[in-house]
Amino acid sequence: MLLSRLAIILLLILTSCAAPKKCCSQVLKKTFKFSTFYIAANGNTSLADRDIYSVKDGSVLYDTVFTPFDYSLVMGIRKIKRFGYEDITKFKDGTESAYGDAASVGLSPFEYLFQANYKRQEGVEYLDQHHFVRYVKPKWLSKVEYIKDGFADIEYFESTQRLRLNGNKKLSFNIGAVQRLAEPYGFDPLEQWQLENNYLHYTCLAIEEGYSADVYENEYKDPDGNIVATSADVWKQVVIPEVLENYVEKKRNELANQWQHSLVVGFDYYYYKKNFWLHGWGNLMPYHYDDGNEFSYHNFNDGEQWYDYSGGLIVGAKITKHLGMFVEGKYNKYWNREWYDFKCGINYVIF
Repeated sequence: MLLSRLAIILLLILTSCAAPKKCCSQVLKKTFKFSTFYIAANGNTSLADRDIYSVKDGSVLYDTVFTPFDYSLVMGIRKIKRFGYEDITKFKDGTESAYGDAASVGLSPFEYLFQANYKRQEGVEYLDQHHFVRYVKPKWLSKVEYIKDGFADIEYFESTQRLRLNGNKKLSFNIGAVQRLAEPYGFDPLEQWQLENNYLHYTCLAIEEGYSADVYENEYKDPDGNIVATSADVWKQVVIPEVLENYVEKKRNELANQWQHSLVVGFDYYYYKKNFWLHGWGNLMPYHYDDGNEFSYHNFNDGEQWYDYSGGLIVGAKITKHLGMFVEGKYNKYWNREWYDFKCGINYVIF
C-alpha cells in the first residue's frame, strides 16, 4: 500500500507534462539527467555454526545450528548531488554509507532515491526499501519518503511541507507539518494476557491459538497435532517463545496503518573546505494531533505528548598532511523506537 503511493507520486512526476511530446521529452530528460541506475549483488559469511549439547537418559546429545551466508541483492535509481566530502565511486553497489541522503536539504533543488534491497542477515531474510522525492527552494521545501528497515523493525511513509528561514545561508531553519502513516506502534497484543502480578498467561494463549497441553502425560502438541514438547521446560523455553512471536506478529498485521499529523521544526548546516567539513541536520516533532483513534500513540503514552526526532552529523578534518579524523552518523527516534548507525576514526599516513 505504501509502496503503491510512492509509485503514484513518481508516475505523477513523470506524466505531469500534458503538452506535446517535445515538452514531455524535455521533462523526462531533465528528470533523469545525472541520475544513476544500479543493480548489485553482495555476499559474505555470517555467524559461525554453533554446537548445542543436551543430556537425555544419561547420554550426551549434540546438534549443530547452521547459519547460511549473508547476501544482499540491491536495485535502485538515484539522483542526488554529491556533497563535497563524499568520495567519487566508480560503481554503486548499494552498500555505501551515504549518511547525507538523510538530510532535509540537498545541494540540488530536485532529488530522488528509489532503492530496494532483498537481503539475508544472520539467517533472517528482509526486504528493505528506501524511497524519497525531495524538492527544495530557498523559502520552502517538500519531501515524501518511505522507509522499511527489517533489521530495525521499522516501516513508515512520511511527507512534509516546510517554510525555510535563511535558505541561501550555510545555516538554515525550517518549520512546517509532517504526515506519517505507519502501523500502530505502541500497541501491545500481549497486554490482555497479563495477570495482576505481571505474569503472562502463556498457556491459555497457546491453547487459544490451537495448541494443546497435557501436563500429566507431558505431551504438548501444535495446532496440527504434532508433538512439539515432552517436558514443561521445553514447552516454556522453546515452544512458548515461538507462540508469542507468531501471535504478536499476527495481531500487528491485523491492524490498519494509522495516520499521525505532527508539527516539525528543523535545521540544516553545511560547510565544506578541502581540509575541514561539517554537515549537520536535525528535526524535532514536539506536537502531535490526537484524532481520538483507538490505536493512536497518545493512548499508549498515557494521553501525553511526546518528542519524535532525527538528526545526523558528518565531520571531517585533515589536521596535517599525515593526520586526519572523521565522525559520521545518523540517529532516529520515532514512537519511542530507535535506530541509528555511525562510524568514526583516525587516519595517519606514515609516508
